[in-house]
Amino acid sequence: MMRGLHTFLLFLLLACLGKNTLGSEIINGKKVPDNLMLYMASVQDNRGHICGGFLISEDFVVTAAHCDTSNPTSVVLGTHNLKKINNDTMRYRVKKCKHPSYKNAQSGNDIMLLKLSRKAQLDNKVQPVQLPRPEMKIKDKAKCRVAGWGKTKTGRSDVLQVVEVPIINLKTCKTEWDQIRFKLPDNVICAGGYDTNKGFCQGDSGGPLVCSGKAVGVVSFNMKKNCDYPNVPNIYTDVSKNLQWIKTVLKKKNC
Repeated sequence: MMRGLHTFLLFLLLACLGKNTLGSEIINGKKVPDNLMLYMASVQDNRGHICGGFLISEDFVVTAAHCDTSNPTSVVLGTHNLKKINNDTMRYRVKKCKHPSYKNAQSGNDIMLLKLSRKAQLDNKVQPVQLPRPEMKIKDKAKCRVAGWGKTKTGRSDVLQVVEVPIINLKTCKTEWDQIRFKLPDNVICAGGYDTNKGFCQGDSGGPLVCSGKAVGVVSFNMKKNCDYPNVPNIYTDVSKNLQWIKTVLKKKNC
């Protein structure tokens, strides 16, 4: 009976995937060297960092659509340390372009483009990341990376952290989530948070999952805000399944 009650409570928590259940803190990660991951963006409201993101062109940053609930107003590029921001050169106001089919994270299409108020100044601190090809296949157990400024085991980090996570077979991933009575949306990638002590948690939604130098996923959600891994796998929006929409917005430079 207690087990049934525990499962029911988990189901209720997942059904109410609120702000505290989404996102990512980097668990068991390490500091990112200043000359790597130059595409990382801090998505911010008027008080500071709320989500991660990544630069894909001079005009656009990708993040998670559910980050819109925190009302982002700007992105910061060109620094791994959020205590070292030059607002004149590093901060960009944004226009939000949510995926037209997005309703909530658990329904899928958890991706949003942020149009920058001016072109990003590309230099030795700011560079876009490559996107995957439509036909790109990622092997199970492939080692990929996820990065962000969210919470760690000891609290929120102002310095960018990165952790290596393995790709998890999608069928296995769906089975694990089915066991807690949650049906995963289509077009997702699973990596980390399961059969490993590494993954993401609250604070860095919208950050990239990077495999072979390409941003293949967008941090979407995990189970509750439990980051004591192993757990059910972490969930990312599959960028390759959204390429047509991304390319259309980039071509129009608007949404």
